Amino acid sequence: MEPELSTMSILEHFEELRSRLLKALGGVGIAFVLCVVFTNQLWHLVALPIEAALRELGLPRQLVFTTVMEAFTTVWVELPLLAAVFLASPWVLYQLWAFIAPGLYQNERRWAAPFVITTAGQFVAGGLFSYFVAFRYGLVFLLGIGRDLNLHPMVKVSDYFDLFINVTLGIGVVFELPVLLFLLTLLHIVSPSFLLRHSRYAILGLTILAAVITPTQDLVNLMLLLVPMCALYFAGVVASYLLQAHRDGRRIPWRKIAVWTLSAAVVSGTVYTIWYFFLQISTT
Repeated sequence: MEPELSTMSILEHFEELRSRLLKALGGVGIAFVLCVVFTNQLWHLVALPIEAALRELGLPRQLVFTTVMEAFTTVWVELPLLAAVFLASPWVLYQLWAFIAPGLYQNERRWAAPFVITTAGQFVAGGLFSYFVAFRYGLVFLLGIGRDLNLHPMVKVSDYFDLFINVTLGIGVVFELPVLLFLLTLLHIVSPSFLLRHSRYAILGLTILAAVITPTQDLVNLMLLLVPMCALYFAGVVASYLLQAHRDGRRIPWRKIAVWTLSAAVVSGTVYTIWYFFLQISTT
């Protein structure tokens, strides 16, 4: 027999939400102050992708700004704020879990630590994937388009950082997909069978989302993001299945899961090999 859920009035829910939001914002504020101290080092890291892309294309490694406040706002306000969001993400996610936990059964609340660790890890992994793969090679493609037409890029600091934020945060949020599906299953909103039945619509939605997030408009770079997004969706389906099997007391077929995981890895590796081949052709 499941233990009873804790009950709270509507006013108590709003008070709890207010408390968790204030604590989350406080954590981001403390992280922001810490990041401001290391702003110069952070900017050098942020500028590495475009410097590498410009160097690869044989172009001057230089960004410009055209207004008095542009460099200050970008480097000393927006940059440490972005870094603070990543740095404080475990604390923010813990506050989210603490708000959701009263609506769960007692035996489901033990997922708190795995939820926070996995969610924060996925978010950071998405940011790293954007930084080292999607963003850098997207820049090489975009900046190299006009090379044969005698067109030379003059990239503004704010324009570059806006694109950096959009891609990094967008991919970071997308990498939360498995955790989101697991959480929806935990809350009895979806089931593994529901996710599989509607997978075609999910893939269509992911394709549209990838087209919005991708810094370029070509099919090659779209597939660079779409493939891991689809893999993350089905990883969420597997996580949902494992949770449902645990609830029902059924035996988990680890062998089939391993086979499907290996197959997905082979397909992803093949797609990325083809993508890298076309990328090398397009930039030579």
